[in-house]
Amino acid sequence: MSSMMAPPSRVPFYLALLVAFHIAIVIASNYLVQLPIDLFGFHSTWGAFSFPFIFLATDLTVRLIGKSPARQVIARAMVPALLASYVVGVLFHEGRFNGWGSLGELNTFVFRIAFASFSAYVLGQLLDIQVFDRIRQQGRAWWLAPAAASVFGQALDTAAFFSIAFWRSTDAFMAANWVEIAVVDYVIKLTVSLLLFVPAYGVALAAIVRAMRRPGEPAAALC
Repeated sequence: MSSMMAPPSRVPFYLALLVAFHIAIVIASNYLVQLPIDLFGFHSTWGAFSFPFIFLATDLTVRLIGKSPARQVIARAMVPALLASYVVGVLFHEGRFNGWGSLGELNTFVFRIAFASFSAYVLGQLLDIQVFDRIRQQGRAWWLAPAAASVFGQALDTAAFFSIAFWRSTDAFMAANWVEIAVVDYVIKLTVSLLLFVPAYGVALAAIVRAMRRPGEPAAALC
């Protein structure tokens, strides 16, 4: 197992960058989840294609900075992400700009989505961190930790989000189809993660480790 970690002096910069990235992906996903699509005859949303980016970033954070700083990212990102998601969701509800005046009254439908995203984000990311760190410390193959973390973390994230956001929702379509959409959404996110983001994790980690390695230092294993 490699001991290659980010220099302590660079940790605050990395944390700030990761917090901003997490907030941006949560905001984008909360907007995209309002836009349904039909995929091979099944109902899903565009949000299924954006959210796996967070799991990639989280796994790299745990690997390069550690479990505790990764939790700090979640703690710092969750409230701003909740507020920003609500504002963006209200302004662009149903895929169109509704004007600044729409912020003048509480949109309970959008707030419920934002709160569901807040809850799912915290639960899914904490489980992802725990699973990833536990497997990584066992010295298994480099791909096993991000793959297992995605399987469990995204399952909890998806179940929490769709049940909180759309069970008995005022949106008749989502209320009637949220279970199907949640299952398809999870399959899509997991497929994207395992086929694209786990390999991307390996490529990104290898590039970062090479950049951090001092001249003359032997190459570090990816685990």
